[in-house]
Amino acid sequence: MSGAVQIYEELYLGDSVFHRLDPRVKLICCSFFSMVMAVCWTWEALCLGLFFSITWVLLARLPVKKVAVRILMVNGFIAILWLILPFAVNGEKLFSIGPLSATAEGVSYALQITLRSNSIVLALLSLLATSSLFSLGHAMGKLGLPDKVVQLLLFAYRYIHVIHMEYRRLLNAMKIRGFQPKTNLHTYRTYAYLIGMLLVKSAERAERIRRAMLCRGFKGKYYDLTEYSFGTTDLLVGGSIVIATILVIWIEWIARTHLFT
Repeated sequence: MSGAVQIYEELYLGDSVFHRLDPRVKLICCSFFSMVMAVCWTWEALCLGLFFSITWVLLARLPVKKVAVRILMVNGFIAILWLILPFAVNGEKLFSIGPLSATAEGVSYALQITLRSNSIVLALLSLLATSSLFSLGHAMGKLGLPDKVVQLLLFAYRYIHVIHMEYRRLLNAMKIRGFQPKTNLHTYRTYAYLIGMLLVKSAERAERIRRAMLCRGFKGKYYDLTEYSFGTTDLLVGGSIVIATILVIWIEWIARTHLFT
């Protein structure tokens, strides 16, 4: 379990109003906000959504360094879009680099994706990362999601660090035998063997776990004894998040109405 905690649960060990929220409230609010931000494209709504998500991170009192690391990782992927979209979207020319011409529409599109992605990621950090994945999985079950989806999430989370340990063991065995990665066919073949062995080991372990669970009477249902209580704080904080999201929708609607009139 300690390895699993290191994978995900660095941010849930805190004591803020967001940490104490009912996980069901977090799931509903985060899903609602993320879906709204995913379809927004006016600057007013995108900036307002980013402002709200930053505010929630501050209220959650998350470590700035850990949040910054995650944001940098996300924007590292977005940076690839900045290298492509400005030159791939037709529109008004801004500047040229050799035969490639960047357009204002391409830059605008890339910036919209950046604002949208950062808003959603910050909301996920403040709302979902402040709860353990086990509590979120149980909350998903309480909200009526299929048992198989919940079980798949919980088991994947529980054993992903085990697979990672097996990968490290196989990789160390390769290094002990003198393997040095290079850009040649032997290296590619060796890594292919590594992935194949990892899949085989994972399948074998999954079968052993399945048999162990059947021996203990597992009938295909994961029983949850966790009791959640919906209190005043959940109502106030959850309601404020929903109102903030509705405000984003309203600003988006007004901005689009003015844009097309």
